[in-house]
Amino acid sequence: MIKKFFITGTDTNVGKTFVSKILLRKASQIGYNTAGYKPVASGCKKTPLGFFNHDAIILRENSSVILDYQEVNPILFFENAPPHFLSKIYNRNIKMKNLSLGLKKIVKKSNWILIEGAGGWYTPISYQDTFSDWVKKEKLIVIIVIGIKLGCINHAILTEKAILSEKLECRGWIANHTIPEDKYNLYYIQTLQKYMNSPFLGTVPYLQKKNQINFKKIKIILPE
Repeated sequence: MIKKFFITGTDTNVGKTFVSKILLRKASQIGYNTAGYKPVASGCKKTPLGFFNHDAIILRENSSVILDYQEVNPILFFENAPPHFLSKIYNRNIKMKNLSLGLKKIVKKSNWILIEGAGGWYTPISYQDTFSDWVKKEKLIVIIVIGIKLGCINHAILTEKAILSEKLECRGWIANHTIPEDKYNLYYIQTLQKYMNSPFLGTVPYLQKKNQINFKKIKIILPE
């Protein structure tokens, strides 16, 4: 059976890609053929081989199956701005059918797929559709990444309510410490455990140097 999960966040810059990296590694360790998919990305970095999106590179490097960059990230914009703005400016329409076509290609190679959105749940991909519309069309299982900081409780509750209102399954949420922990972080998580309806999958500690992560010490339950 092929497992397909969509990673959304309570906001931009809450660590969706870093959490995706951890989940891809954990799934690979128990025998899945894993693949990361970033259908739409904004913002590039220059490499000796050309311009690529940093998040898409991380997903590709942490997939256990061999994927071309274009397979991981078929739609790329150079500027770091909302994709529906850029698609309008550069006359490059983002169509849901193209996102689905890219996913079908990934499915042929992998049985455990992590799809990373852009920004939060209702990030537009055009002036007609949001990422949530595509997730609903594909009937994907959703995982929420919550950046633990002031304001996260309200954002998390609203995000989960929006997902459930679409009759989608939210398989769980992950608390990611994106800033150095303060004395209230534990209370944020305790409050979220009380108010969130979906399972608590674990926490990711604040890491100043993310390339030195010890994956065995990250206590996250892999969604099934």
